[in-house]
Amino acid sequence: KTTKGTVAVNGSIAPLIELGAGFDMDLTARENVFLNGALLGYSRKEMESYYDDIVGFSELHDFMDVPVKNFSSGMIARLGFSIATEVQADILVCDEVLAVGDFMFQQKCHDRMEQMLSGGTTLLFVSHDINQVKQLCKRAIWLDHGVLRGDGPSREVCADYVRAMEAGET
Repeated sequence: KTTKGTVAVNGSIAPLIELGAGFDMDLTARENVFLNGALLGYSRKEMESYYDDIVGFSELHDFMDVPVKNFSSGMIARLGFSIATEVQADILVCDEVLAVGDFMFQQKCHDRMEQMLSGGTTLLFVSHDINQVKQLCKRAIWLDHGVLRGDGPSREVCADYVRAMEAGET
């Protein structure tokens, strides 16, 4: 079982692993937009050009000058998703984060992801949600305790996964 190695990245990466992971809870949402942008490698000037769209997508207009420690987990997720996806990275790493927020925001996130994919962004999507995998991914890799069980078109790999689940093979 491989436990270390190297990765070469040609492009910019936006991690959607734990939304709000780079936030300073004592700072305001506005301050965290710029802090998080800096952590993603963007200048203040670049983040200023993205700011209105980030706020608009997150729908947190009235809360941008409130310390993030006063936010609900859903509000933090909205802000984190808005920042990570507004900067239009070449590679988007997404781990189970689309299950946050209410249905309308989930749909809005899904639409944003579709827009990014159609614009050329590569998505590395980790999920147990078969429907989301089929909707967002052309290719799927099924790992079972670190063992490769499937690799191919997402519909085929997902169907194999469902059959194995139903047969109690996982």
